[in-house]
Amino acid sequence: MKLVVVASENPVKIETVKQAFAQCFPKGKFEFRGVRATSGVPAQPLTDETTLEGACNRARHAKELVPKGDFFVGLEGGVEDGDGLMQEFAWIVVADKAGRVGAGKTMTFFLPEKIRQLVLKEGKEVGEACDIVFKEQNSKQRMGAIGLLTGGVIDRTELYRHAVVSALIPFIHPKLY
Repeated sequence: MKLVVVASENPVKIETVKQAFAQCFPKGKFEFRGVRATSGVPAQPLTDETTLEGACNRARHAKELVPKGDFFVGLEGGVEDGDGLMQEFAWIVVADKAGRVGAGKTMTFFLPEKIRQLVLKEGKEVGEACDIVFKEQNSKQRMGAIGLLTGGVIDRTELYRHAVVSALIPFIHPKLY
């Protein structure tokens, strides 16, 4: 049994990591543990680079918290604003105890102007801004912004799963990496 340490206690993030590992390693036996790992970046990263840094830091901190783990997964959602449009996305970083690292990024999508303004002008995190706009509570631990904006066609678990799978490629094909 291999221990996968997820650098989050958010049930959506833990579930997406479970799904990705099950798909990539169908014969594998894994135990998953969520931990409160710090990102070392602002609560709402505002650039692609800062978001990736946060995911790396979370994976590193998870390894410090649970050094007996086999895999450490950092997930960080972020935004980047340009030309009056704000994109949302997330970076996923997976590291193993031997030091091998993989990374994947979700697709990006544009946030509505109302959410953009709450993030930029009022310093809200996207999840909080979505809760205000959609009159929800704690949506980031359920379907997230993508789920609210697509009417549930894509939820946060699905959005993140592809990026976790991408981050697992070096572990699927270790001889190539």
